[in-house]
Amino acid sequence: MRKPPDPIRVLCVDDHPLMREGIAAVIRNEPDMLLVAEAVNGQDAILRFREHQPDVTLMDLRLPDISGIDAVRAIRNEFSGARIIVLTTFDGDADIRLALEAGAQSYMLKSMPRRELVETIRKVHEGRRHIPSEVAAQLAEHMGQEFLSRREIEVLERIAGGNRNSDIASMLFISEETVKGHVKHIMEKLGASDRTEAVAIGVRRGIIRL
Repeated sequence: MRKPPDPIRVLCVDDHPLMREGIAAVIRNEPDMLLVAEAVNGQDAILRFREHQPDVTLMDLRLPDISGIDAVRAIRNEFSGARIIVLTTFDGDADIRLALEAGAQSYMLKSMPRRELVETIRKVHEGRRHIPSEVAAQLAEHMGQEFLSRREIEVLERIAGGNRNSDIASMLFISEETVKGHVKHIMEKLGASDRTEAVAIGVRRGIIRL
């Protein structure tokens, strides 16, 4: 009699107990899957991954210590073959792009059906990348647009904090003229008509956090 294949070993990383319980219930209902560990923050995720070396990791984006993207990057730097699915409520194109660049094989929204989650786990376990249509549409909407530089993001974060150009110049140790140049480029790249709209677009797309 042929031995059944080993189950897909899954690590779940999420700081919300109800979310972890829900995912555990989903995994338990699949005969070809096994939940081997849970983690509540990014550092815990890295330790649990080292300990269990799961086949597939489900990674939340917003964690209480480091971001899920930083955790993905750290795990992939140490274990280049790690297969990670980002599972989040955030659908901004900046979040999606950064997660995929960090090494995630898939980016899923928590609002997606249970069936799609388990099928994605199987695809990623097989070594395939999977980008759901809703996520791909968000990426496509901003395809070809120039992304904000690291310095421009820093300026936008400080605009969101209610700071004037002179305040931002002091904080970042640059001239006020340089700040004005960055603000101009931010407006152009985001297609914003004023600072308030630039902040709103930045938050919606996941470029900055409030």
